[in-house]
Amino acid sequence: MVSENFGVPWESAYGYVQAIRSGDAIYISGQLANKGAELVAPAPVDESGAVTDYSGMGDQMRQTYVNAQELLGRYGASLDNVVEEVLYVLDVDAAFAVAGPVRKEAYGREDPQVASTLVGVTRLAFPEQLLEIKLVAKV
Repeated sequence: MVSENFGVPWESAYGYVQAIRSGDAIYISGQLANKGAELVAPAPVDESGAVTDYSGMGDQMRQTYVNAQELLGRYGASLDNVVEEVLYVLDVDAAFAVAGPVRKEAYGREDPQVASTLVGVTRLAFPEQLLEIKLVAKV
């Protein structure tokens, strides 16, 4: 098995790899919208840590797919190899409003050939994080 990381602090703090290849499968851990250790388009939060604006969902989703594509590329794969994805989102309506166009752009086709599940959750790793995407690819 061959694993990959980005070298961000939460990998060692939590204890996991961003991606691992086993046989013809590549498993991508839940990706978020980070560039290095910085979150892209962080959502504003109130004094209790609750998100007050979900308008950054599209920007976060785009960056999340960029990160997944980078990891897949390290194995000589691309989003074309993805067979399954799970999107974990804080706001289902905000995600549905942008997911179609963003996913089609990321996969480069009007009908992405990937099994996809969108799940509404109450919390993610970082308060300003709006979504996380987990993927499985076959090569």
